[in-house]
Amino acid sequence: MRIEIFTDGACSGNPGPGGYGILMRVPEKKYQKTYSKGFRKTTNNRMELMAVIVALGNLKTSDNDIHIFTDSKYVADAINQKWIYGWIKRGWKNVKNPDLWKEFYQLYQLHQPKFHWIKGHDGHPENELCDQLAVVAAKSGKLAIDAYFENQSDGGMF
Repeated sequence: MRIEIFTDGACSGNPGPGGYGILMRVPEKKYQKTYSKGFRKTTNNRMELMAVIVALGNLKTSDNDIHIFTDSKYVADAINQKWIYGWIKRGWKNVKNPDLWKEFYQLYQLHQPKFHWIKGHDGHPENELCDQLAVVAAKSGKLAIDAYFENQSDGGMF
């Protein structure tokens, strides 16, 4: 079964309050669902990547044809340009957001999604919806803590 996943991240300041938005749909069943969440201090790239992780984590089986549409070159190029394999080979040394990339890679291996880059803020309805979800989440009063990022940026370690 084909599953389409549209994702976007947003951040007010970089770092600053941020959020992600996700639209997941199964076209043949005319089913779709949205997800979003906000964080008090994070970065846009972390939200872009976290959106993909959350979407893949919500899949119930690994035998579907998964297509992820993102306006993040950071995320799409990591796979399509095969950057991630160099990062793995180097043990994630000098890679930003290694916590998220490691989590992503486990899900990537399980689901083998295809990545499609789309231009952001260009009238793409699904991307615009995800952007709205991300912005609203980032501005909500219920902001989660991006613990890894806050500990790293504050100089602390686990």
